[in-house]
Amino acid sequence: MHRINGHAKAMVVADSRLAAVRYKQSFDRFIKEHNYPIKTLVAFSGEVTDNDIPGSSYTEVGMNGRLREKELPEKFASDEYHVLIVAEKYQTGFDQPLLHTMYVDKRIAGVQAVQTLSRLNRTYPGKDDTFVLDFVNTEDEIKEAFQPFYEATFIQETADEGHLNTLRNRLRDYKIFHDQEVEEYCRVFFRPVERQSPSDHAQLNSMISKARVRYEERPLNEQEEFKKVLTSYLRMYAFLSQILPYPDLDLEKLYAYGRALANAIRSKKPGIVYRFDDDVTLQYYRLQKVCENTQIELEKTGGSTIGGPTDVGTGVKTGEKTQLSKIIETLNERFGTEFTEADQLFFDSIQKDAAGNEKLIQAAKANNMNKFGFALTEELNNIIEGRMESNEKIVNKFFKDPEFKTLVTEYMIKKVYQEITEGSE
Repeated sequence: MHRINGHAKAMVVADSRLAAVRYKQSFDRFIKEHNYPIKTLVAFSGEVTDNDIPGSSYTEVGMNGRLREKELPEKFASDEYHVLIVAEKYQTGFDQPLLHTMYVDKRIAGVQAVQTLSRLNRTYPGKDDTFVLDFVNTEDEIKEAFQPFYEATFIQETADEGHLNTLRNRLRDYKIFHDQEVEEYCRVFFRPVERQSPSDHAQLNSMISKARVRYEERPLNEQEEFKKVLTSYLRMYAFLSQILPYPDLDLEKLYAYGRALANAIRSKKPGIVYRFDDDVTLQYYRLQKVCENTQIELEKTGGSTIGGPTDVGTGVKTGEKTQLSKIIETLNERFGTEFTEADQLFFDSIQKDAAGNEKLIQAAKANNMNKFGFALTEELNNIIEGRMESNEKIVNKFFKDPEFKTLVTEYMIKKVYQEITEGSE
C-alpha cells in the first residue's frame, strides 16, 4: 500500500476462474473489515458458477460493478483501484508501470513464467523495487524459466535513425509513387472509423494501383531493387518507432502507404482488396536487470551476436509446409471438438496474417524461436479476438480453454517463425 509514494498496485494470479471469483470476494471482505482505502478488480472470461453456492452465477462485469471489460485497464490505472485479480487474462501484453507486487497462486513455467512476472518490469518514478510472493512455484523452476533469456546478447551493428531518411529518399528517387499520392492515401486511411465508408476501400485500392502500374512497367532488376528498399524502410520504421518519437509525420504516412504498396506488388493477382482491420499493433516488452537478486541468481553462460536492424533483404521462401490439417486433427483428438476443413482456413488466415506482420518479422529475424514466442503470444490474442465474426466457436474456445489456447499458441509460434525465417533465406 505504501510503495511508490502510495500509488503501488498489485496483481493476484489465480489458477482458475472460480479461484479468481473467490479471491475477489475474500479480498473485498478483508478490506472492508480493516477499513483499507483500496479497491479491487477481477478479470476472467465468460460466466462462472460455484457448486458450493447453489444458483450462483458470476461475471467479470457483474463483480466489477458493471464496469465494461474495455474500461478495466483505464480504471485500474486510476487512484481508485489497487488490486487486480486475474485468471488467464492480463498475464501478457499488460503495461501498467505502477504494478509493484504480484501474488502467484498458479503453476507457471517456461515462457509463461517470464511473461507473467515481467508485468512488474515497467519503470516509474519512485519505483525502486518489486515484490513477488509465489505460493506454488519453486526457486529452481523460476530460475529454469528465466535462464534461457538471461545470456548476454550483443548487437553487431546499431540502427541509425538517420538511415531511415536515406531509405525514404531512395524510394522517392524511383518515381514509382508521388508524395501527393501518399498524402491522399493517408487522408482516407487515417479517417476515423465512424466516418469510413465502403467507397473508401475502392479509393484506397485506386491510389495504390497507380504506383503498382508504374512498378510493373520497370525492368525486373529495378523492381527487385525497389522492393528491397521498401522492405528495409518498413522494417526499420517498425523497429525504431517503438523506441523513438518521430515529429516528422511524413515517415508514418509513408509507412502506412508503403505497407499497402508492398502487399500490392508482392501479389501477382489483380484486384487487391484493402482491409481496414489489418492488425499492426504489437507491444514489445524488454527485460532489464535493475537490482541484484540474491535468492535466484541466473548464470551468464555466454554471448552471441545478432544483426542490427539496418538494410534488410528479401528472399524466396523454400521448404515444405506442414499440412494445416495436422492442427485440426490434434485439436479434435485432444479436446473432442469437431473442427472441419472450413476451420482449417481460419487457422491458415491467422498464420498468414502473423507471418506478414512487419513487427513480428523484425522480432523473428532478431531472436530465436523461444524469444520470438513472446512477441507472437501477445499479438496472437489481438489477431484472434479481431476475428470473432469469422469463426466464433474457435475464438470462444481459444479464450475460454487455457489448455486449448496453449496448444494453438505453441503451434503458431513454431509455424509462423518457420515461415518468416525460411522465407528470408
